Amino acid sequence: MELDETDREILRALQRDARTPFSEIARQIDMSSATVHDRVKRMEEAGVIRGYHADVDPQAIGLGISAVVGLRVEQGREDETLDRLRDVEGVQEVMLTTGEWDILMRVYAPSTEDLRELMFEHIAQMEGFSRSQTMVVLGTEYESHELPL
Repeated sequence: MELDETDREILRALQRDARTPFSEIARQIDMSSATVHDRVKRMEEAGVIRGYHADVDPQAIGLGISAVVGLRVEQGREDETLDRLRDVEGVQEVMLTTGEWDILMRVYAPSTEDLRELMFEHIAQMEGFSRSQTMVVLGTEYESHELPL
């Protein structure tokens, strides 16, 4: 789907706050609410807009430990491992990568004991698992969910 500047303005507004009423976005870009609604619907149907989400603070819900984990898996077992990781509680993000690690993950746990259990009793026990490196996040200095448009 080809995006024009109006589509990009709508996306910028929704990335800042997805709860912004279409009437407010329409006012900001000098367009009718119906046109904004139609454009948003078109972008949803095309898969440009994948969904709307609340940005929840992990610490506020008891997930005080965050880690980035690099995984090495046996060659040819990547897809199988990716499918299994999808179902592991605490695994927030999974990326198939190039370089030293086959897979990079972002995981959350309530405590270091829970992180240890996640790594040793769930992930390390998967068929095809080869090795891992876990890097505990000491603090997140910057995080953005807004893509450059």
